[in-house]
Amino acid sequence: MGAVVGALAVVTVGLAPGAAASDEQSKEWYLGPMQAEQMWKVSTGKGVKVAVIDTGVNANTPSLKGQVLTDDVPKAVAYHATVDYAGHGTSMAELIAGTGAGGGLKGLAPGAKIVPYRVQLEGLKDSTEKEKTPEAWQALRAAADSDAKIINMSFGGMTSDQDEAAVKYAASKGKLLIASVGNNAGQGKSGYIDFPAAYPYVIGVAASDKSATVSKFSSHGNYVDLAAPGEGFPGWCDASFRSYCDNRNGTSPAAALTSAAAALIWSAHPDWTVNQIVRSLIDTAGRKWPKGDPSKYAGYGMIRPRVVLEDPHYNPGAPNVDPLAKDNGGDLLAKSATSPSPSPSASATSQAQEKGSTGATSAAGSSAESSGGNSSTTWIVLGAVGAVVVIGGGALAVARSRRAR
Repeated sequence: MGAVVGALAVVTVGLAPGAAASDEQSKEWYLGPMQAEQMWKVSTGKGVKVAVIDTGVNANTPSLKGQVLTDDVPKAVAYHATVDYAGHGTSMAELIAGTGAGGGLKGLAPGAKIVPYRVQLEGLKDSTEKEKTPEAWQALRAAADSDAKIINMSFGGMTSDQDEAAVKYAASKGKLLIASVGNNAGQGKSGYIDFPAAYPYVIGVAASDKSATVSKFSSHGNYVDLAAPGEGFPGWCDASFRSYCDNRNGTSPAAALTSAAAALIWSAHPDWTVNQIVRSLIDTAGRKWPKGDPSKYAGYGMIRPRVVLEDPHYNPGAPNVDPLAKDNGGDLLAKSATSPSPSPSASATSQAQEKGSTGATSAAGSSAESSGGNSSTTWIVLGAVGAVVVIGGGALAVARSRRAR
């Protein structure tokens, strides 16, 4: 695995078993700068379903009771969907749609609902369990055929032809695909590309800290589209669900919060297309550089859904035009009108490399160290600082490199 950033329990401080977790929401430092309370007066994400493809989602934590739609998971991929073997998927689900009940985490979109998909990721060791548990591409295809609008993928390692085809298929169905870019920066992998974030039609999300600085561990390259908070948050320590641990870090939560931000906007504007949701996230992102010259560290900038929600006259642009068509190698929704179920192809891999061309020579080789073949990797690590972006309503100086295309 090399410098595997998929360690599932890299933490610094943990609550004692059975300890009260009444202050967990107070530790979600980004809720204030993002003006969550003000946003919730306009939208809570109600009516939006978010598919969480991960280690499973425990539907019985206080914060997730009533929030997890287990009946929405097709039987073919439903094996132990609510049995989280690492605690990672449940943490992501709470960051997206947790109610905060019982002192648990409060999601950025507490009115949204979670559709859980348990897949084979790092941390699933039992061979029998692996045989029964779907692979990520199988869950992704199932989610694509559901009525979930957003698909959150806080992991890496989807590099097979089946993975690639599933991504393209889900995008062709009008789903918003959001993935963590990985935690490989600072690991001697300056040209590292990770998937699914590096695929066309997937929004790759980088992590930032409390100072709105891109995290030192956050992978970078042309496949980074947005940045979101990803350092110093609480999450479940492990699969026992006895306590939360503090100071957990990674691009995983950044992706989850971006999914939640999209849910807030889509709930307020249910008639918008995926193109309009993506455009609104890009146009309103906090940055100190031209939109047409995205950073390889923070992409188009820090997510700021508040800017969309507070403007009743916000114009999301054309519903049928992909705002990232140049990065994606074309407009898939327009292309797929007569062929909604693409098969694996060499062209998609070529497009993925164009989107994420940071020095790797092939799609398969770029993630091999973390993926271990067809298995995938969940992202939680510790890190320091990188490029600076803008969060909330404030502006900060920017130190960034030009994104090579």
